[in-house]
Amino acid sequence: MIDWQSTLWVIVAGGLVATNSALVGCWLLLRRMALLGDAISHAVLPGIVLAFWLTGSRAALPMLLGAGLIGLISTSLIQWLSQRRFMRPDAAMGITFTALFALGVLLISRYSGQVDLDLDCVLYGEIAYVPWDLWMVGEQVLGPRAIWTLSGVLLLVLLFTLWLYKELLASTFDPIYAQVIGIRTRMVYYMLMAVVAAVVVASFEVVGAILVLAFLVVPPATALLISRRLPMMILNSVALGWLAVVLGYMTAHMLDVSITGSMATVNGVLFGVALLATRLRAAVPTLRSG
Repeated sequence: MIDWQSTLWVIVAGGLVATNSALVGCWLLLRRMALLGDAISHAVLPGIVLAFWLTGSRAALPMLLGAGLIGLISTSLIQWLSQRRFMRPDAAMGITFTALFALGVLLISRYSGQVDLDLDCVLYGEIAYVPWDLWMVGEQVLGPRAIWTLSGVLLLVLLFTLWLYKELLASTFDPIYAQVIGIRTRMVYYMLMAVVAAVVVASFEVVGAILVLAFLVVPPATALLISRRLPMMILNSVALGWLAVVLGYMTAHMLDVSITGSMATVNGVLFGVALLATRLRAAVPTLRSG
């Protein structure tokens, strides 16, 4: 027997994660910084642990502040290592995010007896528990806490995108021109990284680090294959994310497997279908001309 109310909350939570990730993931992909999203999603773990350790609370604001701070530190370190020509950007990303993620794992292991943080939850999440983790004010139940947190982050992402859309567009496609016309490209870069960190940490507890990475990269990459304009790419990325959430949940329910694993797998399948379709469409004119 399906509990339709719980099902709805799970799908809405997954859809909000997919929407937030798609809105920032498109910019990361177009800037050829998809791996940087991976780096941030791992590097913010120490910030989450330290924020919890200092405040003793899993409230959204301390977590976002801690993750945002570590996210900015990690991106600054990556940029510094790359610009100083100590190493290539991909090596700088790999060293930074593995070192910080390992530090976060050590902190969780060290303080696992004193704090309510679970490493498996950070990696895999537990989206099925969303309907039962309620936000209560007095005796008033306001609904699942994760929905409120993810909705607040969505509002932040939308305001950021609409406010700096022209600046993001110019600095993404022609950073030299953007600097010439007076756009502070470095400020735009760090603000984008801070928003990415907020998206990642808000999604950690719901879907875990692995599915956050899938939503940050795969739907934007799939949308890039089938879209010709940036607004359509963003819309298609959001739609593909929601489709992966719904199909992934249905698959997990039918096969009795991990929900987050099913959603990540469906993301990969959708990308494969889109890639095959574009290849076939490109081959049709060649076959006709032959």
